[in-house]
Amino acid sequence: MPSRSSYYLNVPPDAGDNQAPEPTDLTVEGDQPQRDRRLDDPPPAWGTESRDERLERLREKARHLPARAGVYLMKDCKGVVLYVGKASKLSNRVASYFIPSADLGPKKQPMLDVIHDLDIVECEGEWEALLAEARLIKDIRPHYNTMSLDDRTYPYLVITTRDDFPGVFITRTPSDPKYKGAKILGPFTAVGALRDAVQILQRIFKYRTCTLDIRDGDPKLKFFRPCLLGPIGLCTAPCAAKISKEQYRADIDRFVRFITSKRSAMLRQMRAEMQEASKDQNYERAAVLRDQIHAIEKLDERATTKDRWQPETESFYVDPARGLRSLQRTLKLEEPIRCVEAIDIAHLQGGETVGSKVCFIDGKPFKNEYRRYKIKSADNDDYKAIREVVSRRYRDAGAGAELYPDVILIDGGLGQLHAALDAFDDLDVKPPMVISLAKKEELIYIQRESAPIKLGRENLGLKFCQAIRDEAHRFAQHYHHVLRRKKMLNQD
Repeated sequence: MPSRSSYYLNVPPDAGDNQAPEPTDLTVEGDQPQRDRRLDDPPPAWGTESRDERLERLREKARHLPARAGVYLMKDCKGVVLYVGKASKLSNRVASYFIPSADLGPKKQPMLDVIHDLDIVECEGEWEALLAEARLIKDIRPHYNTMSLDDRTYPYLVITTRDDFPGVFITRTPSDPKYKGAKILGPFTAVGALRDAVQILQRIFKYRTCTLDIRDGDPKLKFFRPCLLGPIGLCTAPCAAKISKEQYRADIDRFVRFITSKRSAMLRQMRAEMQEASKDQNYERAAVLRDQIHAIEKLDERATTKDRWQPETESFYVDPARGLRSLQRTLKLEEPIRCVEAIDIAHLQGGETVGSKVCFIDGKPFKNEYRRYKIKSADNDDYKAIREVVSRRYRDAGAGAELYPDVILIDGGLGQLHAALDAFDDLDVKPPMVISLAKKEELIYIQRESAPIKLGRENLGLKFCQAIRDEAHRFAQHYHHVLRRKKMLNQD
């Protein structure tokens, strides 16, 4: 996934107490004559350069960026990220912002007056840069990114393998309950190519793309009139009992193997047909084959669900209202639960510890109240880190200056819960309910009770707790996901 960048991202000021990172040590070869140019040279103090000098410095810096795909971040003099963009070739794309004739349009042109520095994240390809850009925009919410701040997500390919006659679908909501137990591939970055590939492969594997509820052995099927895809040979028409369950399953199994493999044999055959058509001057047929090959090759340009580039679509699907009611019953609370906050501690590269706090209102994320904290009192001590985050987050509520949430969820077991309660003991006003959720066993520990609560895996209250716990973990680690196991923050 993303290779190590020569820059590390910093967090905007409103996201906790993170500090801007120190530059790394990287010298760009071949850029003389006066001295070695260093991509990590700190920029001059704001106001010491004219506008033209500043844009020339940034253009020169951009020219020496890697000529590969990646994400770039434009920053102001305080290190706040102003804009996030993607590029297939970083050096060319970023330099284009700073040429004298650059016209960025009415919305982005004023950005040139405040850009002071830039950072990059190198990626393996355009598809990865596209996903990284989307993830960063949603997390940082830069001022000049007027688009992509909504909940737009990338499509997934779903194969409903639990059905008697599995269907093949494209969706942007893979966590929908109707896809429970299905095989999910993606996300894909090119929805057009994905749709083309599904149509091309349907000619070969003849799977269904309808949403009919087809049950094996249903006597009504033999009287059912199939849709047009059956007569034209694009579907084996299981809706009309034209194929047995076993035969249809065999076709789907072959399709799954094909879609998850290199597909080299089929592509070689299609390229040979394309060349033959070109030799015969059948250029229309050659062009069709060329486009089909391109669409199938695009199937490789995807992330996987384990990469969690779109956690908002990959988390537990929970009906918020039912989940909150279930949790209320579990915790034996008299009043309905409306506001829940979760705290997570993350260790990055051993010596760096960060904490996060996320807020859900009526079961939905309220991102204006998300916070990230750089831990000052501990390195790898979860208990000290939790006490610090709790103290910093809730000191105003403890002084009666603001309201506590209805439930505070700590990621961890009984020890983490006690660490949080120790911090609350130093506050005058106590929180209404503090709980913790232990990983693996997924046990819920409740304040003042030593015995945990074990709920069934399908319990909606537990699923809600898991979802908000996972969101807190994602929020603490999202730069870690982008840089793939590299540092999220430099040392101060």
